[in-house]
Amino acid sequence: MSQFAINVLFVGGSFAIYIGIAIWAKAGSTKDFYVAGGGVHPITNGMAIGADWMSAASFISMAGIIASAGYGASTFLMGWTGGYVLLALLLAPYLRKFGKFTVPEFIGDRFYSKSARMVAVVCLIVASLTYVIGQMAGAGVAFSRFLEVDATTGLIIAAIVVFFYSVLGGMKGITYTQVAQYIVLIIAYTIPAVFISLQLTDNPIPPLGLFSDHSASGEPLLSKLNEVVTALGFNEYTAMVDNKLNMVLFTLSLMIGTAGLPHVIMRFFTVPKVSDARWSAGWALVFIGLLYLTAPAVASMARLNLVTTIYPDMAGQVENYEDAAANPIAYADRPDWIRTWEETGLISFEDKNNDGNIQLYNDTADFSNRGWQGNELEVSNDILVLANPEIANLPGWVVGLIAAGGLAAALSTAAGLLLAISSAISHDLIKGAINPKITEKGELRAARISMSVAIVVATYLGVNPPGFAAQVVALAFGIAAASLFPALMMGIFSKRINNKGAIAGMLTGLIFTLVYIFVYKGWFFIPDTNNLPDTEANWVLGISPLSIGAVGAILNFVVAYVVSSVSEEPPQEIQDLVESVRYPKGAGIAIDH
Repeated sequence: MSQFAINVLFVGGSFAIYIGIAIWAKAGSTKDFYVAGGGVHPITNGMAIGADWMSAASFISMAGIIASAGYGASTFLMGWTGGYVLLALLLAPYLRKFGKFTVPEFIGDRFYSKSARMVAVVCLIVASLTYVIGQMAGAGVAFSRFLEVDATTGLIIAAIVVFFYSVLGGMKGITYTQVAQYIVLIIAYTIPAVFISLQLTDNPIPPLGLFSDHSASGEPLLSKLNEVVTALGFNEYTAMVDNKLNMVLFTLSLMIGTAGLPHVIMRFFTVPKVSDARWSAGWALVFIGLLYLTAPAVASMARLNLVTTIYPDMAGQVENYEDAAANPIAYADRPDWIRTWEETGLISFEDKNNDGNIQLYNDTADFSNRGWQGNELEVSNDILVLANPEIANLPGWVVGLIAAGGLAAALSTAAGLLLAISSAISHDLIKGAINPKITEKGELRAARISMSVAIVVATYLGVNPPGFAAQVVALAFGIAAASLFPALMMGIFSKRINNKGAIAGMLTGLIFTLVYIFVYKGWFFIPDTNNLPDTEANWVLGISPLSIGAVGAILNFVVAYVVSSVSEEPPQEIQDLVESVRYPKGAGIAIDH
């Protein structure tokens, strides 16, 4: 059987399962559509949260980012997992006690203001839509590689699949579909990692293999990797970063952005009890940890594999790395996996010195004495996980499995984000402001129509994205961190914050974060519209646009506190509501107005 046929079998089979689950779990009410009936088991919910969170960025890109940047990229691991600790301790049980369907509904009721609810709707839609663009685009790339179609066709296929199981099943269908998707993606991620760990370290457990000895050289794996990359002019893989302020702010931005992302928070409205919300967060950390503990090992081993593929003399015990680095493989002798990925354009080779060999090293290093004319091999960070089975010479069924896993990761997150957008429009905007007397049947219809429109918009922007995936994700996390998270925290833990303070804080955090990002990334991500080059020399106090969400959150807190302090206190019934929410006992079912 050809590799293409195997890929179609695995991807098609997994999609048939997803759509079958959606039909089985079809939503028959708004309660089913928004919160899956409110009766999801914590373990099931935790697994669904894991799939919801482990997007294309986690599955496809995170290991590649760590492989490229080394220790400095560990912020992704710390920020994304740390955010769930915040959720479990500070938000999940209290929001579940409140017992409403959506984040804007909580903000609107807590701050007794339709205006606050509408500002939250705007923040939610912008954050979720920008996030989902990256997921749809990632699904298109994965389809284009494994089904041998162009990226646009792959994106349309992905949109059709998401349409069926999201619009039909709502949260109920998405929840049980994401359980299946988690199982697919975690198996797909770990099996190649186990084999590569065995090949390089003789240890079948990748996280332990990372700290084991490299089989061919007898040195610790990370020491070997440091020696190899520094010989080619790169920084040490385990080197400390210079800009620690930016690293701390970036980690914080990812943490509070995670805790503030509405598609994740909605998950905690689906469980029966307050205690189940905590357990859901705990189980989610367990399921997420299986992938996140494996990712650093995958990254390190893939980086070492790549370099020693190009420079075979570096693979074993090496006395003189200078000589080993002067003896790369010939381009004609490159392995099949490089040839395969060259067809996608994600690996490219340019023989700058016309010697027929592949030179791979840091462009900024001075190797002129060796006759090198510049780095000749460009490798996209996004391919490392998807290419792992081919790098390790694993059988074709593993390649098909990882294709299904990558697509499951992208589509599961896309579905959760689309549901968050849909509920914000139908429940918070239409029912909350435009037509409060809408029937349940009408609201359910509006939810499905708004989700369909959101899929069309996300698909269009996925074909014509407003920027690179990293830019879009940074904007999404920055908005959630700077606008929604502070409002949720103050809404739960402060009786004194009133509606004027909450609205002023959210608008301040939102506008500040957007403006800072656009100054460096381009206004609305339109190319060549940035005011300053996106380099550390131009950043204010060395703070990257990717880290600015943490600063926006601080401003949100400060403005909300100051404005609330100089204006009237919230009504007594609102203060009593805050008091009751802070003691998460005996929550009832999710209710509606």
